[in-house]
Amino acid sequence: MNHRLRWPAALALLALLATPAAIDHAAAQSKDAAAAAAAHAALSPAEWDAIRKTISEQLAALRAGDAARAYTFAAPGIRERFQDAPTFMSMVQDSYAPLLDARYTEFLEGAVIDGRTIQPLRLVLADDSVLVALYEMQRDETGRWRIAGCALAPSTVRST
Repeated sequence: MNHRLRWPAALALLALLATPAAIDHAAAQSKDAAAAAAAHAALSPAEWDAIRKTISEQLAALRAGDAARAYTFAAPGIRERFQDAPTFMSMVQDSYAPLLDARYTEFLEGAVIDGRTIQPLRLVLADDSVLVALYEMQRDETGRWRIAGCALAPSTVRST
């Protein structure tokens, strides 16, 4: 695919980008990107490692059928909502089967968004479809990272 612009098109694009509204929009995007980078930097690499370790250990427990261990990685609000480990495990099996069935997983770069710590995990399923699990992480009263929620989102990426 050819991505070269011809001169008239390039000049039109530059003129559009030079409008005050475009400059304001670009400045706002730059500030948003800087804020996101600062928020991400607010957590040290060791913190991101601890977050990934929490998710990995819960996934290992879920895949091994160890409901009691998997339940320990849930944030207090999740534990309160599901009351006990067997109920929690049943919910995961019913609503989050791709987490259990993925043939490949890969952590993507985490982010702090509106004060919420989000750790994405790419899931490649047996049919080569790809989902992203978006984990919301919270610290518990001891300062340990716990999983406060997870949402599965489709991806436009396809495994080969």
